[in-house]
Amino acid sequence: MTPNDTDTGAEPAAGTPDLTLIDMVRLLVGNGRLLAEAEVELRKAQAAFVARRAKRIALQVVLALFFLFFALMALVVGLIVALAPLIGGWGAMILVVLALIALTGLCAMGAVRGAKAIAQGLKGGSEP
Repeated sequence: MTPNDTDTGAEPAAGTPDLTLIDMVRLLVGNGRLLAEAEVELRKAQAAFVARRAKRIALQVVLALFFLFFALMALVVGLIVALAPLIGGWGAMILVVLALIALTGLCAMGAVRGAKAIAQGLKGGSEP
């Protein structure tokens, strides 16, 4: 055995061609290209799946909000009808409207607080 031999003790498998380093690099690049193409196709299929499901989900959310709106309207009318004998029709209406305005204000303050937290987080500050 000469010092230039690269015998590792393992014999090449029978029937396998001897590949040069350049051939191996070409195979590696080809396999990398195939892997990248397969990954792109996978992501396209995932995006199509999500898009189909997102349409259905959006429709269900719209319907849920639609029914919630009418349920809340029934609650408002019921409150006005129930309070009318106690404080009169106008008083019941004013009381229910003021209560709804107060709830709206609480929701708006929560939304503003959330928006400020997002802005602070994007500026690099810590989340409260």
